[in-house]
Amino acid sequence: MKHMLTSIFMIAITVYLGLGAILYFSQRALIYFPTTESEGSGLDVRIFEHQGVQIKVFVLNPGKENAVIYFGGNSETVEFNADDLSNTLPEHSIYLINYRGYGGSTGTPQESAFYADALMVYDHIVPDHKSIAVIGRSLGSGVATLLASKRAVDKLVLVTPFDSLEQVAKKHYPIYPIPLLLKDKFDSAGRAALINSDTLLLIAENDNVVKPEHAYALATAFTHKPVNLIVISEAEHNTISAFSLYYEHIKRFIEQ
Repeated sequence: MKHMLTSIFMIAITVYLGLGAILYFSQRALIYFPTTESEGSGLDVRIFEHQGVQIKVFVLNPGKENAVIYFGGNSETVEFNADDLSNTLPEHSIYLINYRGYGGSTGTPQESAFYADALMVYDHIVPDHKSIAVIGRSLGSGVATLLASKRAVDKLVLVTPFDSLEQVAKKHYPIYPIPLLLKDKFDSAGRAALINSDTLLLIAENDNVVKPEHAYALATAFTHKPVNLIVISEAEHNTISAFSLYYEHIKRFIEQ
């Protein structure tokens, strides 16, 4: 009996360590799901050279006084939002960012690179516009908060956001020491106190990917201004933009 219990224990430890190793060495493959390049259906394209890579950006409504920078989710083909965003904000130039390794941008996806590219794009376009708003969806909310904490952003919209990727991972993998294993943490809550932008959080009521509790936790981390927090009823993580209220709230908030 003792030998059997010892064997079971050793098997359990081996499985635990094995799965932990898979999580550690494959974590970026579990976080990032790069999209393939498309032609963008005739959209205007700008290529930004930075740190030896090329960042491909689709530009909607070019030449407007005010601008919006859009950061998508971890598997989002950003140009699929082109018609809806262009029609929602016709008086704004809108920049749809393809992250490194996504949609024709070169390089390898990782947190620090996303941040560097976001700052670079902002610095390139800011001379051309009177004001800049930022929209970040899901993973993109982490990039958006970094940008808003480092640069002047007039309006900040965070869609299905999280407090940090570390906190989300803890919920998904509670038996592992996530703070020690996770390389890319996207700690939005940790920098929220540095953000002075007017901020809107759009939450999907039935979000099973990023539970609404993470957005509520993020909201409490903003200290300079109270955030606007709106829950889209019946929406899920990947369907929130299919609800008409989604674009109505974005339009009202950015244009007010």
